[in-house]
Amino acid sequence: MKLTTLSVAAALTAVLFAGAAGAADVKEGEKVFRKCKACHKVEEGKKSVGPHLFGIVGRSVAGVEGYKYSKAMVEYGSDGAVWDAGRLDAYLNKPKDEVKGTKMAFAGLRKDADRENIIAYLETLK
Repeated sequence: MKLTTLSVAAALTAVLFAGAAGAADVKEGEKVFRKCKACHKVEEGKKSVGPHLFGIVGRSVAGVEGYKYSKAMVEYGSDGAVWDAGRLDAYLNKPKDEVKGTKMAFAGLRKDADRENIIAYLETLK
């Protein structure tokens, strides 16, 4: 099995994030999510400015049927990518850097703890 630098980096990020996520606080994540509520709903099928986030962890990128994603987001998920903790962490840190051309206007969550907590909260939405 040949490991590339990218696959090693992705594996390390996943391992490190998994360890950090164990200390994540779902209730704090729900508080951080208040920043997202203007554009995203957590109930399945609820329409808003952005796609609903119910079941986002493990869902295909650009996977909400009927939502009009940007071309950039569709391309970002074109290889079958799913929203896992590592991908969410990168996107929530700096959305416009992770997906150049995304429609999401939010600048991002700079604090590691905020991202860890909000991802822990999003994982409960099933």
